[in-house]
Amino acid sequence: MKKKIVILGAGFAGLQVARNICNSNYEIILIDQHNFHQFQPLLYQVATARLEPSAISFPLRKVFQREKNIHVRIAKMKSIDLLHQKVMTDAGNFDYDYLVIATGCRSNFFGNKHFEQYSFPMKSVDEAITLRNRILLNFEDALSAPEEQLEEIMNIVVVGGGPTGVELAGSLAEMKKYVLPKDYPDMDFSRLKIFLVEGMANTLQNMSTASQQKSKEYLQKLGVTLMMQTQVQEYDGKTIILKDGKTIKSRNMIGQQA
Repeated sequence: MKKKIVILGAGFAGLQVARNICNSNYEIILIDQHNFHQFQPLLYQVATARLEPSAISFPLRKVFQREKNIHVRIAKMKSIDLLHQKVMTDAGNFDYDYLVIATGCRSNFFGNKHFEQYSFPMKSVDEAITLRNRILLNFEDALSAPEEQLEEIMNIVVVGGGPTGVELAGSLAEMKKYVLPKDYPDMDFSRLKIFLVEGMANTLQNMSTASQQKSKEYLQKLGVTLMMQTQVQEYDGKTIILKDGKTIKSRNMIGQQA
């Protein structure tokens, strides 16, 4: 009898493991709560309306349709019984000889309930669509908003200067420059300000010095306001309070923490 390998999660890690062992003499069960794999690096393009969700989502069964020893199961994990080597899900229980846990991560709000309540994370297609709707409705609101509310509507703050934060801030700045003036010819987009807040000294902190410098130059050229070595302390949905006491009025805080 073939030994069983259960893989929890069909993100990059789970998918890569399954592909690397698909020709082995194991029975492989790939479990995910969705029936598709999403290409996370392009979520920012969904959020800025450059791509549709279908362009970055791939059906799991199609990926493995030629692999006879890989079985895809759409289920949500409930618990793991390590003693009896079982995975309990809402679609039944699965025995295993070897278990691979590749369930990914969620946005980290560092225990701050206000961040979780008011900011916009972007770790999934659903969150990217929510953010896209928010961005587009934001400018509809600006058309009829009183003067005293325009600043908080027109400020967009991206928190986190990693690859996703840099790409998203840059994409928003390109929208400001090339797309939005055509869609809203009667709106003054010089009032639209995009901030990138990063706690470390550089964007792309874990990459090469050249990448850090180029990303800064790219964003500055597009007009993004960079706030390095700066941390967000509190947010109430309209005002961001930084640790140094400074504030930014904004209804649009996008969090990119892992």
